[in-house]
Amino acid sequence: MSLPQSFMDELRARIGLAALIGRRVRLQRKGREHQGLCPFHNEKTPSFTVNEDKGFYHCFGCGAHGDAISFVMETEGLSFPDAVERLAAEAGLEVPKPSPEAAAAAARQASLLEVVEAAAAAFEGALASPEGREARAYLEDRGLRDETIAAFRLGYAPEGRGFLAQRLGAEGISSEQMIEAGLAKRDEGSGLLREYFFGRVTFPIADRRGRIVGFGGRRMGEGGPKYLNSPDGPLFHKGQLLYNLGRAGAALRKGETRLLLVEGYMDVIALAQAGIAAAVAPLGTAVTEAQLESAWRLVDEPTLCLDGDEAGRRAASRLVERALPILKPGKSLGCVFLPEGEDPDSLLRKQGRQGLDGAFEREQPLAELVWQRAFGAERPRTPERWAALKSLLLGEAGRIGDAGVQESYRAYLLDRYYAARRQGRTAPAASRDRGPQRRPLARKPHPDGQRQRQERELMALLLNHPAQISAREEEIALHDLQSSQLDRLKSATIDCIAACPELDREALQRQLSSLGYAALVDQVLSSAVYALCAAARPEAPEDQAGRMLETLLAIFAKGRAVHAVEEAEARLAADPNEQNLACLTAAKGDLEAAERRIEALAAA
Repeated sequence: MSLPQSFMDELRARIGLAALIGRRVRLQRKGREHQGLCPFHNEKTPSFTVNEDKGFYHCFGCGAHGDAISFVMETEGLSFPDAVERLAAEAGLEVPKPSPEAAAAAARQASLLEVVEAAAAAFEGALASPEGREARAYLEDRGLRDETIAAFRLGYAPEGRGFLAQRLGAEGISSEQMIEAGLAKRDEGSGLLREYFFGRVTFPIADRRGRIVGFGGRRMGEGGPKYLNSPDGPLFHKGQLLYNLGRAGAALRKGETRLLLVEGYMDVIALAQAGIAAAVAPLGTAVTEAQLESAWRLVDEPTLCLDGDEAGRRAASRLVERALPILKPGKSLGCVFLPEGEDPDSLLRKQGRQGLDGAFEREQPLAELVWQRAFGAERPRTPERWAALKSLLLGEAGRIGDAGVQESYRAYLLDRYYAARRQGRTAPAASRDRGPQRRPLARKPHPDGQRQRQERELMALLLNHPAQISAREEEIALHDLQSSQLDRLKSATIDCIAACPELDREALQRQLSSLGYAALVDQVLSSAVYALCAAARPEAPEDQAGRMLETLLAIFAKGRAVHAVEEAEARLAADPNEQNLACLTAAKGDLEAAERRIEALAAA
């Protein structure tokens, strides 16, 4: 039975070897391997090991050795075809039928791999040539050394199309082969060959076996998207590949213990140059389920590195959405939020390895991200909101497919929930009137009266300048207003703009009035508000309104951050542990970032 190598690679990748063997053998983790009593001979001392990274088992007692397929053949008495059929059904794969067409497809894939390899060599040569001078200067400005550039086979696609067709054509590679390999396409109008990469630094992207299957390209100047990837095709599948996966796996096998999931190519390369080789990156998009599965085959808990700003928080939230349904026992994620405005590349250049190691000390587990996402920055103040929080937490746990992990999350999240409720009940009576108020008096960003005024100013800005809403919709929605009436008006305003982004001031106010907010709209749009906030007036310039809106949102963000610090301090006081200390450190970092944002706006 002859099967395509690509199918066999995918089958072995999808089958967790330790999980498969663990159904018959009681395994215990020993470092990077699993160990147990050999199922092929009687023994009292374990000599049977399973190496998930390398995909094989081995017994030092009887010499039994093989992979997932051979294990099923030996333990279940199946033939090779039957074992493949059994595992393919479990992995959700269809076994290719032996045919001349399948053999031709395998040969075609091998040929396309040669085409892409030839393109990589051509790009490398262009980088070293005189026309690659600008690209080399760009990489040098990014701090990359010659040996790093060579190790990652970085290249350059010169400006103007036709470079690759000329180079590959000289090697006997046809235009149709270039198209099928994802290097070019036919112009629909003229029928001319159009290459995908030109005027870009190129980053070869390899599959898990280390074979180059496509490219990423980074434009150095203006025009066109900053990053561009090869199109999906016979070799390249963007949502399934991770940049640097092969090197990262090799580094882990040599002793590195942490796998980093970072944002982009340059982060991976900068980390490798700093001595951290076990880092991978998605290809310009959010991490997919398939990419998580690939990372889990290397380590049980990869660490996601994100910017500590709102964009980073949103990325973490998207990761929670994708990860929860596919969690398995022992398979999870950690998350590190870097200082605002920094990525691993920039942090390494500014602070060196010490700065990055300091960020790793604040790593948070996935379960903490789930809690923070649901709880938010402000404690619920009514029984109804507490009930809503509990329902949300149970809903998050219910999204987990594995029953055992789901039960563990339910227990963890409910423990956090009831601990938060107990903290609220034990607050002093004076504090309970307006919810827990543990912050020192000097740390209050503003008195309640000032907050109420600012909330009215915010709503006046939104009602008179609806064009400002779309660009900041997520941040506006993030802040709950202390006035329940204004908070409902804010939500209705956002909903109206979301449904019809082209609404102008008058149309928006008419629609809100039709929804029963007429009196409240009139109350907000008062001369008293305009006297204190000229930018909220309907005739105020849009740029003035935008700056004022940005300032108010920054002030509210600081208030949220102050409250988050209070909560983290209370949790640490009630239960001193590393996790709660990390949460407090992160909360203080958010507060510092919010204060810097306000200072920057004031100085602008």
